[in-house]
Amino acid sequence: MAVGPATLPSMYSVDGIRIGVASAGIKKPGRKDVVVFEVCEDASVAGVFTKNAFCAAPVVISKDHLAQGNVRYFLINTGNANAGTGKQGLADAYECCDLLAAEVGLTRTAVLPFSTGVIGEPLPVAKIAAAIPQAVENLSAYQWEAAASGIMTTDTRPKGATKQIEIDGQTVTISGISKGAGMIMPNMATMLGFIGTDAAVEPQLLQEILTDAANKSFNRITIDGDTSTNDSCMLIATGRSGAIVSSSDTEALNLFVEAINEVMLEIALAIVKDGEGATKLVTVSVESAGTQEEALKTAYTVAHSPLVKTALFASDPNWGRILAAVGRAGIENFDLETLKIYLDDVCIVENGGRAASYTEDAGQAVMNQENILIRIVLNRGDVNETVWTTDLSHEYVTINADYRS
Repeated sequence: MAVGPATLPSMYSVDGIRIGVASAGIKKPGRKDVVVFEVCEDASVAGVFTKNAFCAAPVVISKDHLAQGNVRYFLINTGNANAGTGKQGLADAYECCDLLAAEVGLTRTAVLPFSTGVIGEPLPVAKIAAAIPQAVENLSAYQWEAAASGIMTTDTRPKGATKQIEIDGQTVTISGISKGAGMIMPNMATMLGFIGTDAAVEPQLLQEILTDAANKSFNRITIDGDTSTNDSCMLIATGRSGAIVSSSDTEALNLFVEAINEVMLEIALAIVKDGEGATKLVTVSVESAGTQEEALKTAYTVAHSPLVKTALFASDPNWGRILAAVGRAGIENFDLETLKIYLDDVCIVENGGRAASYTEDAGQAVMNQENILIRIVLNRGDVNETVWTTDLSHEYVTINADYRS
C-alpha cells in the first residue's frame, strides 16, 4: 500500500553527474542493487548523516572521506546495511571503496560508500566486487530513474523529483532521488537521498544550504519513530551550467535555495507516502507555539502515537486520541482554554473540550480522506512547525515481521 500516484517524473539529467546501475544479487538474484554515481572534477559535495550512535560503517567512512575533499564517486548497495558489524564492517566498506577506486584509477578517499538493508549481517563484498565493473561500464547521464529503483529496499515505488530554474540567464537543473519506507524518524529520517545540480556553489555554502533544507524536509518526516543507522543525504553541485550561486548575490541564492527546498521536500514526502503499509499521508501542523522545541515536541507526540495512527488507518474520528497526545506532549504552563485542534478545517477541540460546532459526520468526512491535516493551534507565541507522518496499518506489521525472510 502507498499513497498517491506511483509514477516517477521524467528526470532531467545533471551535467557533470553520471550514474551506473548493476545487479549483485545481494538479497534477491537478478535485482539491480548496486548504484555508482560519478561526479565531475571540481564539483562541490555536501552531506548530512544519521545521528544514531550505532551509525553504519559506510556512514563513518563517508563522513571521513567527505571531510578530506575531492569526492568523485558514490558507491551504493541495497540489501545489506553493513551496520552493527564492528571492525569487519569497516574493513569490508573500505575494501569496496578500494575496488571502485581501482576500477576508475583513483584512491579510496575519492569514494563515498552507502549501504541500506538488513542490520548486523556481514557485507557480501564478493558480490559487490563482481557488480562494480558492470556499474562503471554503463555510467550514463540518463539513469536517474534506474538509480531510484536501484536504491530501494522495502519501498514499493521509486522516488524522485526534478526541476529547472533560471539564474542570471542560465538554465539550472536540480534532480534528486530518495529511498525509504520504514525506520523513518528525524535525525535523519532508513533513508538515503542524492540530489544533484549543475549550478556552481562553493562547498561551505552548499553544506549550509543542504543542512537547512534537510531540517525542513527529511528531518520533518516520521513513520515509526525509529532513527536508522544508515541515513545519509548528499548534495552535489557540478558547476557545469555556468550559473554561480553565492552569498553575495541574494536574489540568485534565494531562488536556488527555494528550488532545492522544493525538490528535497518532494522526495522526503515521497518517503512518507510510501511508508510501510501506509494508506494516508498525514500533515501535523502546530501553530502559535512559544518555541520551536514545544512546537516539534507537540507535533511528534501526535505523529508517533500508535493510538492516533491506528485511528487514522481505521478512518475513525476518535478525536480524543489526538487530544490526549497533545496533553502529554510536556508543554509547561499549558492553558487548555486557549488550545484549538482541527481536522482540516473542522474544529474538534476548543475551550478545553469538544468544539460546540463539531459533528461526527464532519469528522468522519475528513478521516475518510487519503490526505489529512491535523492542525494544533497552541496560542502561546508565533512559532509554527510542520511534520509529516502516516497511519499505522496491519501491513506495516506484516512487512516488518517478514523483513528478513
